[in-house]
Amino acid sequence: MGLSEARPQSGKAGLAARRAAIAILSVILDKARPFDDALMRDHAGALAARDRAFVTALVQTSLRRKGECEAAFGQFLDKKLPRKSGTTELILLVGAAQLLYLEAPAHAVIDLAVTLAREDRDGRHFAGLVNAVLRKLVGISPVDKPHLNVPQFLWRRWTKNYGKRIAHEIAAAHVIEPALDLSVKSDPEEWAARLGGVVLPTGSIRLRDRQVGIEALDGFGDGAWWVQDAAAALPVRLLGDVAGMTVLDLCAAPGGKTAQLAASAAQVTALDQSAPRMERVKQNLDRLHLQAELLIADVLDFPKGRLFDAVLLDAPCAATGTIRRHPELSYIKSESQIAELACLQERMLDHAAGFVRQGGSLVYCTCSLEPEEGENQVERFLGLHPEFARRALTPDDVAGQSQFITGAGDLRTLPSMNIGPDQGLDGFYAARLQRR
Repeated sequence: MGLSEARPQSGKAGLAARRAAIAILSVILDKARPFDDALMRDHAGALAARDRAFVTALVQTSLRRKGECEAAFGQFLDKKLPRKSGTTELILLVGAAQLLYLEAPAHAVIDLAVTLAREDRDGRHFAGLVNAVLRKLVGISPVDKPHLNVPQFLWRRWTKNYGKRIAHEIAAAHVIEPALDLSVKSDPEEWAARLGGVVLPTGSIRLRDRQVGIEALDGFGDGAWWVQDAAAALPVRLLGDVAGMTVLDLCAAPGGKTAQLAASAAQVTALDQSAPRMERVKQNLDRLHLQAELLIADVLDFPKGRLFDAVLLDAPCAATGTIRRHPELSYIKSESQIAELACLQERMLDHAAGFVRQGGSLVYCTCSLEPEEGENQVERFLGLHPEFARRALTPDDVAGQSQFITGAGDLRTLPSMNIGPDQGLDGFYAARLQRR
């Protein structure tokens, strides 16, 4: 799928944005780079704000609906495209996404797709095929089989771990563009009214129809709120009233949980190994007028000695619970990475336990749907650390949302779950442990 000798010659409206979308998809699918990285590093400076929004819609819809789009245009291909077909397959993917799911004008979609094919040294021989296939897609009903968008290894896992019905519901949730969730320092009802959102049962504010950029929203400059998915805001709740408590926030970036703790009057020490990400945490805390001790270090290198009332470990994971927000994750993660991350999580969780004072709490969480990164980790830990016990959650710990509580008493959210009147939140796992 590599981009080969692109020759931007035409000044047709919309061509630059579609060219950028093809290039970004190529980087994501060939080099396993995240979308934000591929967009910002290579294209953001060359695109106007309006074009960036359009490119984002093109790329994310193409990824969310990849399997369905491929099934749609694949029925009009006599045989599989050869390896030396340049960006033809990506051009068909983006074209199908526009025609079937973005309701773009057919003439413009097809004309610009043919132009992109002709620009490509290896794809120019397939310009006629692109034209013919996309014309056949005009007016047909979109494919409505969300499970086709799930890579086989993930589909196998989810059907095994959750059953086929819930796996289908998760896949269906992933094709819906998620709303924007905010955590507020105070007065969620007032800020929901000011921002045109709704207060979810857990206290987060959800904005369904956001017409402007985040920085232009009321309250951003005043530090009244920060962006945080409703599920990501739940692990801190498991610690209860943290006012005056010393809390160690491990793997703290991007800082949403650090902000929650600081806003609740905890004495927070936040640690992360990435200096650039911690700089963003600092900037966000400054905007929010909140304070925390920020340390740049690897969790496993952080020396023992200091004890805390509570430790929160949001461990690095495959992040399969956030595919609804980051659809590229389906295509840049692998089964082997899940196993590697599980080994790292074991070491981090064992190390984190050494910072919890007697009677103190340890919350372990990941934004993963994979049991190896959640339930299995905690069962292994408890088997090796008899000085810790699980403190099972009650409905009060999760704002009455008992659907979030597993049989063992841990937190497990799924993208398919309803929260109040709205569907959808990230997939999260968390367990609350206490040193005896």
